[in-house]
Amino acid sequence: MLNDLRDLMNFAAETATLAGRMTLGYFGTGVRPDFKADDSPVTVADRLAEEFIRGRIEERFRDHAIVGEEFGATENAGASVRWLVDPIDGTKSFVRGVPLYAVLLGVEIDGVPSVGAAYYPGTDELLVAAKGEGCTWNGRPARVSEVAHLSRAYISCTDPGSFEVYGKQAAWDRLARRVYVRAGWTDAYGYLLVATGRLEAMLDPIMNPWDCGPFVPILQEAGGYFGDWHGNATNYAGEGLATNANLRDEILGLLNPLQ
Repeated sequence: MLNDLRDLMNFAAETATLAGRMTLGYFGTGVRPDFKADDSPVTVADRLAEEFIRGRIEERFRDHAIVGEEFGATENAGASVRWLVDPIDGTKSFVRGVPLYAVLLGVEIDGVPSVGAAYYPGTDELLVAAKGEGCTWNGRPARVSEVAHLSRAYISCTDPGSFEVYGKQAAWDRLARRVYVRAGWTDAYGYLLVATGRLEAMLDPIMNPWDCGPFVPILQEAGGYFGDWHGNATNYAGEGLATNANLRDEILGLLNPLQ
């Protein structure tokens, strides 16, 4: 199994990197987005990158299932392996020439998040992990920080206004009042910062499975936590929290004071 996971991890890392380099041909060019029904933007780069990723997966692993942001689900009956694909996480950043976007690939085996690859083309950073294989950042071991006091913690989110929209403003406020630094506009880059020890927590009150596909194994292998706001390591809660091991329980307690 370890060899299989290692092969999947290497394939995911290569695929994410190649797709990310494709997107650079459109980055900073003033590419115009279309807008989907939920008002989120999508560009020709999103679509081309996902088509490329799907093509590589389907050629190499014909019996795997795929769920992607732009083209939905390709289910194979009885498939035990499923890929979660986000060709550009952070399209709003991408269209404005902000380099905090990523190509995200996650692999679930029998429903368990097992492999993750996140490539950040604008900064040329690759974060990759598989269960039992550790987590690397551009080939070096990646570890979460050891910060153990919220009064010295740096935290971030993608959009501070989203907490009120999704009914989670009070939870964010309880946490934000306790920390040293609050930042924003990080999208998937915030999860990279947690996994590499440069940020103590990253929160999003709304996430699709493809938005967080790689981050359960990445944060686990880096010594931290990714999952929902209740302590469950999952891609399907509709929300996301990444943090280090030292602060996990305290942060979960602030987000859920009545539990």
